[in-house]
Amino acid sequence: MGFLLPAMTIPPSQSPDQGAAESPPSPARLLLVDDEPGLRKATQAYLEEESFCVDTAKDGEEGWEKAQQLLPDLVISDVMMPRLDGYGLLARLREDERLAGTPVVFLTAKGMTADRIAGFVAGVDDYIPKPFDPDELVARVRSVLARQQRLLTEAARFADADVGQLAKQITEIRSLLGQGGGQGSLMGKQGGRGVGEAPQQQFTPREASVLQLVAEGLMNKQIAKQLGTSIRNVEKYVSRLFGKTSTSSRTELVRYALEHRLVD
Repeated sequence: MGFLLPAMTIPPSQSPDQGAAESPPSPARLLLVDDEPGLRKATQAYLEEESFCVDTAKDGEEGWEKAQQLLPDLVISDVMMPRLDGYGLLARLREDERLAGTPVVFLTAKGMTADRIAGFVAGVDDYIPKPFDPDELVARVRSVLARQQRLLTEAARFADADVGQLAKQITEIRSLLGQGGGQGSLMGKQGGRGVGEAPQQQFTPREASVLQLVAEGLMNKQIAKQLGTSIRNVEKYVSRLFGKTSTSSRTELVRYALEHRLVD
């Protein structure tokens, strides 16, 4: 591919003492899925020169198997591959609890606008047509990883700032509503029966679990740890619950759940 490696640079803000005192962050783990051996090998070498930890797979099926084992920080995948193509791999990732939030970058010979739109509609995070500039690939990978980190940091910051006030509000709501009988489980109160005219919409078991834990005052990172998933996935479920209950804040969501006897 004719890669030209850039010179290494040292961040000006870090002194030797700072470097010795702080442990360097772990390199991002990437999974590269492509059926072209030469391209796969060259791209892996270049990304590793840029300090990424890179595993490879020769098609979507192998990529799916390795993704489940490795839980990578980001997946770079070709689209046209034997056995399982990029769209099939993306669909499996998005359906898996542990991998649904993993960023995916499509790397493909297809560069037409319709194909790019199809990729974004399917849930891909970025799309780079072949032939590509390796420096651009690195820049896009870093951009996608940085965007994900900002989302996770903001989600954690919001949860930390909100949890104290939310816990107080939950206590007040429970006090106002009383602790009388008739409370049912989330999955058992979806048919419009009982006090408060329970809603008609359906909740998935995972949404039910998240709602119960939100009502108990847990932070997103605590919910993620308890359910064995990522903070990003917890945010996704909370967002879905907002939509299904027509609420716009955790306080409103908890009040709604308690009023309709959807949580214990």
